[in-house]
Amino acid sequence: MPELPEVEALAEFLREHAVGHAVAGVDVVAFQALKTVDPPVTALGGLTVTGAGRHGKFLDLDCDGLHLVTHLARGGWLRWRDDLTGARPARPKALAVRIRLTPGEDGRAPGFELTEAGTQKRLAVHVVRNPDEVPGIASLGPDPLADDFTVETLASIVGGSRTQIKGLLRDQKVIAGIGNAYSDEVLHVARMSPFKIAATLTDDQVADLHTAIVTTLRDAVGRARGLAAKDLKSEKKSGLRVHGRTGQACPVCGDTIREVSFADSSLQYCPTCQTGGKPLADRRLSRLLK
Repeated sequence: MPELPEVEALAEFLREHAVGHAVAGVDVVAFQALKTVDPPVTALGGLTVTGAGRHGKFLDLDCDGLHLVTHLARGGWLRWRDDLTGARPARPKALAVRIRLTPGEDGRAPGFELTEAGTQKRLAVHVVRNPDEVPGIASLGPDPLADDFTVETLASIVGGSRTQIKGLLRDQKVIAGIGNAYSDEVLHVARMSPFKIAATLTDDQVADLHTAIVTTLRDAVGRARGLAAKDLKSEKKSGLRVHGRTGQACPVCGDTIREVSFADSSLQYCPTCQTGGKPLADRRLSRLLK
């Protein structure tokens, strides 16, 4: 799933490549992806792309004040095409929406395709006058890269919460933009168990967690900056230290990275760095062994 750093990089990419072009047309192939009807998607035709931004994991394309807001969900991606004139879709079966832009000075008509892999079709596209009209944006918690996301802000979030810190970090209504992968990375940097209860954090641990959140996300944004959209997935994967690296050696201490599996996801962690050397119980595996 694209998280804050990848969506931020996609927004920067669109600011560089799409701003200044007018929308020649929007082709909706997967109609379940379009979540709004007023304004109609056809209202984007002829409008000029004036900006691109991010709200948590939501990508926002500003077209003369009308906003095309996309949430890529777990299997979605944006695929830029330098010239869509007569081009076949990059992944025909996965294509959800195609946005065609007017030709540039070189005569090529660029644009991009929103695709979604897998059977769980959750990619969402909204056409709105104000991004806050999108329910998921209206309910977002603070942005962890904003100047006002301070240690005090984080302390007020974790204080009194009986939620495990891993789940708290992933809750978009609590903190915007962090998902499964970067929550694993943040907790590894903070040397903290994913099962630790948020309210039990000491002041020093809150400060360490704040530093881990900000530095991990900023580093990831920095690595992604300037890359083409097609290269962002591989950059994310190569930059992760524990997430998705079950069985490999921890880059900090050399211990074996372990995994806890759930019904539809999993987390990875280092026992030595995060849990005092003790493996966490993998509940799904335990049930299978009974």
